[in-house]
Amino acid sequence: MTLQAIARRYAAALFDVVKKNNTIDAAQSGLTSVAALVAGSPELESVFASPGVPAAKKLSVAQTLVAQLGVPQEIQRLINVLGERDRLGLIGDVASAFDARVRQERHVLRADVTTAVPLSPEKSAALAASLGKALGGTITIDARVDPSIVGGVVAKVGSWVFDGSVTRQLERMKTELIKEN
Repeated sequence: MTLQAIARRYAAALFDVVKKNNTIDAAQSGLTSVAALVAGSPELESVFASPGVPAAKKLSVAQTLVAQLGVPQEIQRLINVLGERDRLGLIGDVASAFDARVRQERHVLRADVTTAVPLSPEKSAALAASLGKALGGTITIDARVDPSIVGGVVAKVGSWVFDGSVTRQLERMKTELIKEN
């Protein structure tokens, strides 16, 4: 079983518990805080991923961190389970899988959007509304800037891709000109 599959199982179990307790938002916030703290510290990431550090020591560090963050009890229990099984290195993957499960439950789609320049909040909201109307759902946008697309937008939602970049339009024109000659 891959590490991603293992992370999805932990996320699914957590989701079932917090859904039953009606604490999805608090759990999501707490798990995101823990994952962000770990991701923001290369030393902490390497300690949790290292097979050379005893699991008990990793768990002790993790318990101290979650106590300081004041995360919900369900997240504390998740950290304990991950620590006891020496899986604390999966916390970022578990958080990502949990977020995906929450979005699925709420029928929210994530769009990976690439533009040549940063999107203003107004343009981002308008793009989310347009994509939501076209795809029949609520859209959250993960924006990325890539000057190589020159202008326009590339949006990816699941397996659906819209490439309205200037680079792609130039490629299409080049192909058409070559076909004509």
